[in-house]
This record gives sequence, C-alpha cells and structure tokens, in this order.
Amino acid sequence: MKIINPLEFPSWDDMLLPHNGASFFHSSQWARLLAEAYDYRPMYFTLFDRGRLVATVPVMEVKSFLTGKRGVSLPFTDYCEPLAEEGQQFQRLFDGLAEYGRRAGWKHIELRGASSFLEGVQPSSSSYGHILDLSKGAEYVFSGLRDSTKRNIKKARKEEVEVVIDASAHAVDEFYRLNCLTRKKHGLPPQPYGFFRGLFRSVIDKGSGFVAIASYKGKTVAALVFLHSGRKAIYKYGASDENYNFLRANNLVMWEAINWYAKNGYSQLCLGRTEPENSGLRQFKTGWGASERAINYYRYDLEKEAFVQAQLSVSGAHNAIFRKMPVPLLRAAGAIMYRHMG
Repeated sequence: MKIINPLEFPSWDDMLLPHNGASFFHSSQWARLLAEAYDYRPMYFTLFDRGRLVATVPVMEVKSFLTGKRGVSLPFTDYCEPLAEEGQQFQRLFDGLAEYGRRAGWKHIELRGASSFLEGVQPSSSSYGHILDLSKGAEYVFSGLRDSTKRNIKKARKEEVEVVIDASAHAVDEFYRLNCLTRKKHGLPPQPYGFFRGLFRSVIDKGSGFVAIASYKGKTVAALVFLHSGRKAIYKYGASDENYNFLRANNLVMWEAINWYAKNGYSQLCLGRTEPENSGLRQFKTGWGASERAINYYRYDLEKEAFVQAQLSVSGAHNAIFRKMPVPLLRAAGAIMYRHMG
C-alpha cells in the first residue's frame, strides 16, 4: 500500500481511465481545487501492481480547531466511491487508512460511498443520486422527460429566455452572484469566492467544465455549473434569481446542458446528491427521466473502532440568522467557515 498525493503524479488521471467507477471527483483537478481552496492535504491510499493502479481510496486530511482532525473521502464531494477490483483490496486499504488515522490523531474517517464494499454496515446518512443515460441521444432523452418538465421548457422558450454554454471567468462570476442570493434564501453562507475562482483556473479553464447561463432581457437569471471527465458529466452547482422563477429558466438551462452533453458524445450525466428532506429538488431531478439510487455515507469512529451514525443536516436555528444577513457579511462568514466544514 502507498499513500500518494495525486498532484505529484502527472499520469494520475490516465491511471484512472480503466476503472469504470472513476468519476471527475477522483481526478487530480478536483484534488487540486480542494487542496488549494481549503488547504487540505491530499492523501490517496493506493495499491499498485507493476505500475498499474488497482485500487484507491482518495482522502483529504482536514485539520480544524472547530470540528476536529479527520480523514474525509472527499470533502464537499457528492460521492467518491472507493475504486477496487475486489473486496479484499478495499479492506486492505481501509485497514491501512484506519491505522494511519489512529496514529495521526484523527477523530473519524468519512467515506462518501462504498456501499458495495460495506454490505450490512449501517450508513451514517443516506441521500439520493440521479443518473441520466445520454447514450441514446438528445431526442431519446427528451422523449423521457416528465410532461411538466417539457411544459416548463416550452414556457421558458416562449418567454424568450436565452441560454449559452460559457467557460469564461465572467460566467463563473455571474454564477457566484446568483449563488450568494440562493444561499441566502436557504439560510446558508456561500462558498468562498476563492473556491470558484480556483474552480475556473483548475477545471473550467482546462476544458473540464462550463457554466450554463440563462438570461432574460439581458439579465442573468439562472446559472448551473457542470464538470466532466471522460464520457461522464456531473451537475454540481445551481443558482437562480427567485424573482424570475415564473420564467422556468432553470428547466431550459438544464435542458440545454443535457442537449450539449448528449450531442458531444457523453454517456451519462449525474445530477448530483439530494438530501431526503429536499423533496422539491428530488422532484425536479426525477422529471428528467433520471434513474434514482442511494448515496450512502459512512463514518468510522477511530476511538470506538466502529461505524457510527452522524447528523449531517445543515438545517437548524442558524438558518434564520443567515437569511437576515446582508450578502457581504454572508460571504465573509463563508470564507471563514467552509474549510472547517469539509
């Protein structure tokens, strides 16, 4: 077993290609973004066979005086399945991970995925994931949309909402402006601005993502951020101006991104993670004909030497306080808090 930093392996992304379970979240680009934005330490536990990567559990070491020291696979990541050809390989890596964590003084290890290797283990939390098959083309995907989704796309077009696929720094800034408004509405601070500037430099400007922007009468009213690797894509972030919800711009901007990916040869689009209590978002995602699956998180308490339950909800009394904060103050709160929350 080797503990490596993928940022020091120029061929890391090429080594991932043979693994069907690999996603953008396993890539060196995502590792670089998290490491640079939040000062996390990448520690990827790996097994090699004659130079070939056969298994890996990507981990970031999070050090925080507020939330403790721990290993997370991976922070701010919807899912990150361990890659292994067989269960024994995963167990070997996990045993090494636990041993390292105990020596390093970690409180716990968090795995964002691993159900196939942890059969019978109770997850610490569960959410929904949605995968849209793009292999049969855009027309086939459109035929599988819910009728209400089709009507909303039609309405946005009738209202003359315009959509562009944009990979510029300006597009990221437009998304961030809307993201601050959306996070305020939900009673949450936005991610640090530096994180999205890093997302542009490390990912979007390198051709591994874009922002789909919907505008109405020259004003940006909705924006969605997509990331991609190989033939797989992920819808990662979404934001909109609620004053323009009547336009149904979110539906049109999502459809145009789906259409772009289907026409450019991508095989699937993951619509991200949805918490069970967010029924509205879940309904929005199922309206695209996506197949639903469980995303299980697992927390291993290193002191108890056991998998434990964990409360990961972001809901609470603090939401009301954040909703009342002006956006500049919310941005400042996000810049301070996020690295402790990973």
